[in-house]
Amino acid sequence: MSEKKNDVLVIGELNIDLILGEIEKFPEMGKEVLAKSMNQTLGSSSAIFANNLSILGTKVSFLGKVGCDSYAEQIDSTLRQAGVDVSNILKSQTYFTGITIALNFGNERAMVTYPGAMCDLSIRDISDETLKSASHMHLSSMFLQDALKPDVVELFKRAKFHGMTTSLDPQWDPAENWDIDFNALLPLVDVFLPNETEIRMITNANSIEDAIRRIKPFCKIVVVKNGINGAIMWDGNKLIKKPAYLNKHVVDAIGAGDSFNAGFINRFINHRSLDECLDFGALCGAVNTTASGGTGAFQSLEAVKLCLKQTFNKTFDYLK
Repeated sequence: MSEKKNDVLVIGELNIDLILGEIEKFPEMGKEVLAKSMNQTLGSSSAIFANNLSILGTKVSFLGKVGCDSYAEQIDSTLRQAGVDVSNILKSQTYFTGITIALNFGNERAMVTYPGAMCDLSIRDISDETLKSASHMHLSSMFLQDALKPDVVELFKRAKFHGMTTSLDPQWDPAENWDIDFNALLPLVDVFLPNETEIRMITNANSIEDAIRRIKPFCKIVVVKNGINGAIMWDGNKLIKKPAYLNKHVVDAIGAGDSFNAGFINRFINHRSLDECLDFGALCGAVNTTASGGTGAFQSLEAVKLCLKQTFNKTFDYLK
């Protein structure tokens, strides 16, 4: 890596997750169902990615926006504890910090999000000095960030101008408009990390393979996450399929895709082979399912290493 303050600058949304688990059936209007478990933890695709990437030993900085409230304090404390540089997190005087209510049904979930301050982050908040402070830029959940979304292409142009490698996880578009100029954006993205549903919606395709075929003329690396069905990667020349590492005792799957991203980018910025990036991403996604919430299994590097060894019979000399 070049001699910069951080390896990865994460730009994205920040919120708390309130997770209600072990729900027997989906709620109906006018009726009440019970959850047998509850957890309040760090949420948002971007923050889970940043937290877990930092735990894996990468120097990470976060740029986002929160309110002036107790949720913001919890986010700040959690990221600091994981070793993330939070000096670029801004505070809104207008909006509360975002929150997502997640309803878990085994491996499936439904979510309701109050975006709050994440909608207030704009390209004006992202200075050239901040971009130049890291070697790689990662953006998640651009459809939740109303003020930033119109300038996403410009943001990636600036990142490339400053010599950064880049990655993007688009996440779901709540409006289901998918109104980003992907033809202009994707050539600026070194690693595109959608899941199966997202890439099909973006391309209006019926399968992952068809979706990749449609975008590969203007893409570099595409990695499509598909839950227990594993992942499919376009490496610029061919398709590579990676089966999932299955955890027999899933606690929940919240943040599994973000942990996959963290594992992949951890290896990518260290210039490892794409096969190794894909394998480690799959492993980190599986580790995520062994504890509640997106960061529960990533409390420390030692905890991750122990889980890899005991649950998946894997050890890695580079995890130090």
